[in-house]
Amino acid sequence: MDRDNLERLRAKYADARGGDIFDPELRRAAEIVFADPQRRKPPYAGIPTLLDAPIAGSLDGLDIALIGVPMDLGVTNRPGARFGPRAVRDIERIGPYHHVLRRAPFAEAKVADTGDVDFRSRFSLEMCIEDIEAHYRKVRDAGVRPLSVGGDHSITYPIMKALGDGRPLGMVHIDAHCDTGGEYDYSKFHHGGPFRQAVLAGVLDPERTIQIGIRGSSEIIWEFSYDAGMTVLHIEDVTAMGPEAVAAKAREVVGGGPVYVSFDVDGLDPVYAPGTGTPEVGGLTPREAQAILRGLDGLDIVGGDVVEIAPQYDPSTNTALTGGQMLFEILTLMARPA
Repeated sequence: MDRDNLERLRAKYADARGGDIFDPELRRAAEIVFADPQRRKPPYAGIPTLLDAPIAGSLDGLDIALIGVPMDLGVTNRPGARFGPRAVRDIERIGPYHHVLRRAPFAEAKVADTGDVDFRSRFSLEMCIEDIEAHYRKVRDAGVRPLSVGGDHSITYPIMKALGDGRPLGMVHIDAHCDTGGEYDYSKFHHGGPFRQAVLAGVLDPERTIQIGIRGSSEIIWEFSYDAGMTVLHIEDVTAMGPEAVAAKAREVVGGGPVYVSFDVDGLDPVYAPGTGTPEVGGLTPREAQAILRGLDGLDIVGGDVVEIAPQYDPSTNTALTGGQMLFEILTLMARPA
């Protein structure tokens, strides 16, 4: 044993408390966790919020708003994603420090949970779409970037209408499904078609859109993605390329303009995320998804979402836990230091 090193460690740490962190970068994260150098904030106490963020009753002074969108009237299979925001709020011990990107997002940006979108009707999908768009227009007008938890994937269309008005968005989309289908059962507002509607509304640039992890029985209805010029990477492509090459391709496709990141938990294999409405076997692992997201660091991400968490199909809570981790990954991308 190096006796000099031992004496150095004794002098520095023998009387140090848990919250005495000496590295400046780690200290910024520790200040979020520790109420004082002797006490950590209990992760199971207090009012649950998205990523344990502080609660804010207004958008004033915020850089990023965490928003729940508890609406699943657009599902085509199993309902229940309306409970997604509440399930993710109940998850604890995610963050506050990202050891790969070496960033504590709550120290880099003013972030708060601003609650849920307020819906006029529990029964009208069309009214809910209008309410979401109106809510996110206020967020955009306040100069705040939104990061949301759904809800089914139909929520992303009205969010994009608000954020992409006047400046069409690029998109990195991780999912089992392209979600560019047409009208079914007399409705064009459903979770299988938000991105067709966003392109037709002029708020999503298809040539700056990449869809990652696509698979399953719905391939026959994704013609719009190819015709519009979207880049579609099936799960076999992702496996052959590897996460780093997929991230590099995503960066190439979206370029330097504003980007939206949309993460459907059914992009993951149902072994890891069974709590979702349309599970598809053979999907991404959480580690692969994390590597892809981390490879997007530096893009101009103006908003994002994690959708389709239906917790009642997963008594283990793993789907909500994994969804919460993906939410933290996107938040860390958005909270880049100036």
